[in-house]
Amino acid sequence: MLETIHLYHTNDLHSHFENWPQTAQFIKKKRQEHEQNGEQMILVDIGDHADRFHLITEATKGQANVDMLNDLQYDAVTIGNNEGITFSHEDLDALYKRADFPVVLSNIYNEFNERPEWVTPYHFIQLKNGMKLCLLGVTVFYEKFYKLLGWKVTDPFQSLVHTVNQVKDKADIIVLLSHLGISDDEIIAQEFLDIQLILGGHTHHVLENGKEINQTLLAGAGKYGQYVGHVKLDFHAQEKLLVSKTAMLHSMEREETCKETEVWLATQYQKSEELLSEPVVVLHEDLSLDWFQDSAFPSLMASAIREWCEGEVSMVNAGMLLEPLKSGVVTKKDLHRICPHPINPCKVEIKGDVLQEVIIQSREKRMEALQLKGLGFRGKVMGRMVFDGIEVSTVTLSDGKEHVNKIIVNGEPIDLDRIYSVATVDMFTLGPLYPEISHAKKKTYYMPEMLRDLLAWKLRKIPYNE
Repeated sequence: MLETIHLYHTNDLHSHFENWPQTAQFIKKKRQEHEQNGEQMILVDIGDHADRFHLITEATKGQANVDMLNDLQYDAVTIGNNEGITFSHEDLDALYKRADFPVVLSNIYNEFNERPEWVTPYHFIQLKNGMKLCLLGVTVFYEKFYKLLGWKVTDPFQSLVHTVNQVKDKADIIVLLSHLGISDDEIIAQEFLDIQLILGGHTHHVLENGKEINQTLLAGAGKYGQYVGHVKLDFHAQEKLLVSKTAMLHSMEREETCKETEVWLATQYQKSEELLSEPVVVLHEDLSLDWFQDSAFPSLMASAIREWCEGEVSMVNAGMLLEPLKSGVVTKKDLHRICPHPINPCKVEIKGDVLQEVIIQSREKRMEALQLKGLGFRGKVMGRMVFDGIEVSTVTLSDGKEHVNKIIVNGEPIDLDRIYSVATVDMFTLGPLYPEISHAKKKTYYMPEMLRDLLAWKLRKIPYNE
């Protein structure tokens, strides 16, 4: 006789709560349905549930996200990079204090080389048919960032070798909660034959019916709560044998909403607005914003980054700011709304010829108009690159386009052989936007402060402001 276990999974919500009332209603409906049918249901999250771009997550330091997971009776979660490296050490250490579920994660340690109290490297779930399902969890290997926050993250593959060996003789099925991305998940499926199911996140991949590699089933449910993943595990209980694995996705687009969840979210939003109404400064003049022309607010941000990182020069794109800043009382809520990105300042050392190439590339219209998704950017368009300590002159040629014809660095023509210390944003060191920056050998990151923290610091230093 076959018995079916229903395993539901979510990932990369990134605090996009617009779909959460539908998710809540769907999960509650399915839980009731499976209970009526005498079937077992397991619910897990694969990380990046909490994202500080949202007012509620920012104000509650992610505690509201944990309350949401508690409300739906999640059986286990792992963490993503948004939990791991956008919260301070103290806030992450406290994040899961009131969680009703285990945080399954094997590749993170504290400064004493011990696993923090809030994680477990594996978690066994006793199935109704007498078999044991074991959950493992790993998160992406952002070593430098974790180190700056007082954590040690280890190679997830090495961590899996150890944990799989610990549990394989005790478990009838091993399920991995992987916040590594689809490419690493595919490698794990090839190399770890004891793992039968990988529930993935981080790269926001959508696997409508899963993907089977080497008899391991991979699943992924996109991002922002657009889908809830569902894997049916059919067992032959008497023989303790997994007979089949079937993956599917449930779209939340047309699902009914949970009214209680809608009311709760509205209440949390109101409370969060009140929490972030603390004044930062009284501004006596407007700070203008233009994404494609020189304007005052981006210039101030570039100056703040240069000063904070003690760089010779600085560069940041105007699209980091979503609105101009009006005179009057400026609150934490205002700065969060205007600069919501979980992005930190950093400093890179690059040669003058590399800096010149970056400047020329940054002034291309396609870069200024780029509608970037990911890398921590939560804006609409990249906008013009704004510099502090660098003057850029352009000329319009016969092709009708502007071309850079002169670059002055701190009053002198750029020296193509000289090493410059450039303050900028960590986003440029992580991805393909500016390979010349990402390949820089020396990078210094400044954490946990985000750009909005630097803006608050800089605004308080403006003469005649309070």
